[in-house]
Amino acid sequence: MATLAPDILLTPAAAARVASIAARQGKPAILRLSVEGGGCSGFQYRFGFADAPDAGDTVAETDGVRLVVDDVSLDLVRGCAVDYVESLGGASFKVENPNAASGCGCGTSFSV
Repeated sequence: MATLAPDILLTPAAAARVASIAARQGKPAILRLSVEGGGCSGFQYRFGFADAPDAGDTVAETDGVRLVVDDVSLDLVRGCAVDYVESLGGASFKVENPNAASGCGCGTSFSV
């Protein structure tokens, strides 16, 4: 069973972007955040759409949009907020991770 917990947060801006993409693709508004080994700093964030939360996922919901994180990745992103940021360099989802000791310039990888 998925767990609803305050361990992760999806900002309203990110929720709106997920809802928009999901509607265009005809998918549920569920964004999956996972962490994999690699990247220039040791770990990297991976985003994708999910059809439903998996057993053991932690789920955050904002404006009817869900962010899901598996239990292994949760240890590395507990307390994080996923935001959607538009800048001169482009637009992207950004993870504000209090557990990261350092990160890379592109913001897609980190170390603990």
